[in-house]
Amino acid sequence: MRTKFDEQLYTLNQKMIQMGNMIEENIQMSIDALLNRDASKSRKIMEKDIEVDRMQKEIENICFQLLIQQQPVAKDLRNITAVMKMVTDMERIGDHAADISEMAIFLSEAGYRSMNTITSMASEATCMLMDSIDAYVQKDEKRAREVIDHDDVVDDLFDQVRHELIEIISQNPQDGEQELDMLMIAHYFERIADHATNIAEWVLYSLDNHINTQI
Repeated sequence: MRTKFDEQLYTLNQKMIQMGNMIEENIQMSIDALLNRDASKSRKIMEKDIEVDRMQKEIENICFQLLIQQQPVAKDLRNITAVMKMVTDMERIGDHAADISEMAIFLSEAGYRSMNTITSMASEATCMLMDSIDAYVQKDEKRAREVIDHDDVVDDLFDQVRHELIEIISQNPQDGEQELDMLMIAHYFERIADHATNIAEWVLYSLDNHINTQI
């Protein structure tokens, strides 16, 4: 019985990695679409979000099977509960990648600024996502805490973007609408980092090192 349970846990870990890689690719594609004003790529990302949703349901089904069929002990129950919470945050990250792609379609004909800082936000947020998933798979408390601490970096970058855009709008009020769209994109990357932080906090929960998680 335990061997079967361990096999299903291994499958669960592999699905989590697969979903994380899928979302990472969508985030990278969304920033590429924005940089290159590629509306076609943006539409592909929005279509791929359906696959992210499908993967979420698949992972949840594995969790339900483990709960119903395997009668997990307390430690395993914490792990399964954490995964079900984590996969919700991962799905929301996928949604934000699709949101960014939708904004990129609107902006595909426009010229815009502040991309260096927003690109940095995208890079930092994506690293936080992958590190949080690695922390879960490797049961790495140290890495999970590093992800949580790193959220301040993305918050600081968001503040920088906001100040840059305010300055741009003050000097070029005719560009106000598109610059506000850029601020919304920056906000989506900030939210991606927040969800990665949530995932890291659930990793700590699964390791029985719970901190005051507010999700």
